[in-house]
Amino acid sequence: MSKIDINFDFRTDTPKGKDPDAFSPTLRSYHKIMWSKPLPSGETLDLDDSRDNAYLYHQSKLGNFLFSSDSAIQSFSRWKSMSQLIKQLGDDEVEGFVRQSYTMGGMIIFPANRVDGKMTINGARGFNPLIKDRIDLTLECIKRHYDDEPSPLAEVLKRHSDFFALFSDFEGYVKFFLLQDLVSEDFSKINFFMPFGDFKTPAVPRTLDSYHSYKDLNINFIKLRNLRIRSNY
Repeated sequence: MSKIDINFDFRTDTPKGKDPDAFSPTLRSYHKIMWSKPLPSGETLDLDDSRDNAYLYHQSKLGNFLFSSDSAIQSFSRWKSMSQLIKQLGDDEVEGFVRQSYTMGGMIIFPANRVDGKMTINGARGFNPLIKDRIDLTLECIKRHYDDEPSPLAEVLKRHSDFFALFSDFEGYVKFFLLQDLVSEDFSKINFFMPFGDFKTPAVPRTLDSYHSYKDLNINFIKLRNLRIRSNY
């Protein structure tokens, strides 16, 4: 039997009004199980959840790393700037999208420590207007980091270059976090959720049709990643 229930909604064991990323015990245990595994180098990234001041922690000759959970998928359902568009959708449709996003296929971890007191990757991808918390656009930035190319997240990714070095290259990163369904077979391109024009096109849906397309592509990715999770764990 799989150690990971790919249908589990992390909101269900989170105290009311709290963020599942920080307060769901099941999500934390799943992250520990899934990402405590060998790296491309053969070394193992063992994650520790016993420290009061750390969500997940690793310490070895590889380095010292603090990690936090991040909801990889952005539904925009609570964004004030998107409220008029979201109101045009049925409640069941919005809830179906949000529920999928709170299964394991919609979750990832990033370094949680603030280097020089500056913003984390999680924070930067949420606040950057060219990224808007989208995992596909974040992954494009991560690919450019490995290719030593500029991107809207270049500075924060560089601050955490020791983390990305753990995976050797972009392919190693994608395979480690089971993100293959978000890239082309040769790992050279991202499968974007919306038309992409080198960060010059809108990062959020502007019409009902574009939101439906965005939602469907996100849900399809989550389902495919959940299948990968089930086959690996």
